[in-house]
Amino acid sequence: MKRNMALGSVALVGILGLLGLAGGAAGQLVGSIDDSRRTAIVRAAELAGPGVVSISTVRTQIVRSPMYAPFHDQWFEPFFRELYPARRYDIPGLGSGFLVDPQGYVITNSHVIQDAESIKVTLPDGRQFEGTPVGADPNYDIAVIKIEGKNLLPVSLGDSDQLLVGEWAVAIGNPFGFLLNDTRPSVTAGVISATHRDVKSESRTGSGIYKDMIQTDAAINPGNSGGPLVNSNGEVIGINTVIFSSSGGSLGMGFAIPINTAKRVVDEIIRYGEVRDIWIGISVQEISPFLAERLAIADRKGLVVSAIDRGSPAYRAGIRVGDVIRAVNGTPVTGTRDAQRIIFGTAVGDTIRLKVEREGQARDVVVRVEAAPADEKREG
Repeated sequence: MKRNMALGSVALVGILGLLGLAGGAAGQLVGSIDDSRRTAIVRAAELAGPGVVSISTVRTQIVRSPMYAPFHDQWFEPFFRELYPARRYDIPGLGSGFLVDPQGYVITNSHVIQDAESIKVTLPDGRQFEGTPVGADPNYDIAVIKIEGKNLLPVSLGDSDQLLVGEWAVAIGNPFGFLLNDTRPSVTAGVISATHRDVKSESRTGSGIYKDMIQTDAAINPGNSGGPLVNSNGEVIGINTVIFSSSGGSLGMGFAIPINTAKRVVDEIIRYGEVRDIWIGISVQEISPFLAERLAIADRKGLVVSAIDRGSPAYRAGIRVGDVIRAVNGTPVTGTRDAQRIIFGTAVGDTIRLKVEREGQARDVVVRVEAAPADEKREG
């Protein structure tokens, strides 16, 4: 192959000579053509590629079949389903991820490793390792796994708060890995289409929404989940997570979790094994006609504080039962879902700004978020 390439270059120089170009000029032109091929996308792929991994999983599914069962009847089936013959199936899964430090920590999506009984992590050089789950948070769809190996090449992490709409975006991962049978990651390129997108997902548990996502038209396909979205400097700016598709393939609308969000989540997982639930210590409810009349509230947009834990962050900030919360972090709220979406992503130690109304008087209150006590729920 090298011989053919050399012959091709000699032939090109000869042709240019016939056209009246000096050998030196011809050589410079060939060199400029080679230089022009090393674009920002090529450099980004070269920088980030060695840290991108393929993640293969196996989970077990138990299927009970009513065939040949003595009570195969729609009325009896619910009562005798446990008596049906059971078959065990190993379901393979595939995704992508990336190394974030030489110690072997790998970031991916939580849905990539969910319910997995075994995790294999394969590097671009072909080395394969057992992956040990460190922790995961389905609400953020981020997971951390650990491998034990030497000479690991982590990626560089960028700053997703500095993204520009229209700048280059490079998706690296292992789409359709079972079909390609290759440990080297694939590269697709596009641009940052938008930032701060909230994306609804019918299949997602919990809040049912991916908040503050990066949108890109770089092709993201099955198997890309958990892989990095990279900028032109080769820095990871997001985790490829969601696509809009009617066929399962890319339609040019992919979404990535911002790397700045991932940094916070991963730090929590590595430090504590999970993302700690936040706590401000209040319960709220929407303003019904009955409450509006009883509390003499003219404007029904907002949330009423129905209970508060004495000594909680909200209590120490001066909030009391009966206060009406009109806005959270500067955004008006009309219901509990609004407040949950705004607060989503807040970590222990952060502050939340509330616009509170009491007896017709409005004031701003700053609440510093704390870790939830053991007996508290996420809703607190």
